Amino acid sequence: MRLFVSIDLPDALADAVAEVQAPLQDTPGLTLVDPEQAHVTLKFLGDVDERRIPEIEDALETAVDDADVGPFEAEVTGLGVFPSMDYISVVWVGVGDGAAEMIRLYEAVERETTAIGFDPEDHEFTPHVTLGRLKDARGKETVQRVVRDDPPTLGRFRVDQIRLTESTLSAEGPQYETVRRFGL
Repeated sequence: MRLFVSIDLPDALADAVAEVQAPLQDTPGLTLVDPEQAHVTLKFLGDVDERRIPEIEDALETAVDDADVGPFEAEVTGLGVFPSMDYISVVWVGVGDGAAEMIRLYEAVERETTAIGFDPEDHEFTPHVTLGRLKDARGKETVQRVVRDDPPTLGRFRVDQIRLTESTLSAEGPQYETVRRFGL
């Protein structure tokens, strides 16, 4: 099973995600994500033997308890790229209010999943929602222009859970299915 841990954006923000993606729609080399599947990834676990699910669930329960984060409001705002404006591989929208809580959840999830043998992340965590992935430099100037324009605010939403998700890759793009939700 290909698994990740996420905070999902509500369906009500899908149109706002699509609106921010609109100026990027025909960018050469850019693959946009499905707005209906927009989320903040707290931890990508990768390919996992399904017999490890109970161990992962226990680790995530502990992480949620240890993070000591109750339900909170988050704001999705501003555009950015990874790793840099000179070399763009990911285009994203960030998190304003609620970022501190997401970082605490990330740190607890990271601590508990590495304790059970998953590789630690090799980069600093920036709460974000991926809008698209740039496969080559053809669309770089378009992405740079859109990112430098007025930063959008997509809206606010209530975060009251994290989700363990299975991602199945297909020709139509990834299909997500909830393995388990963990309430805050």
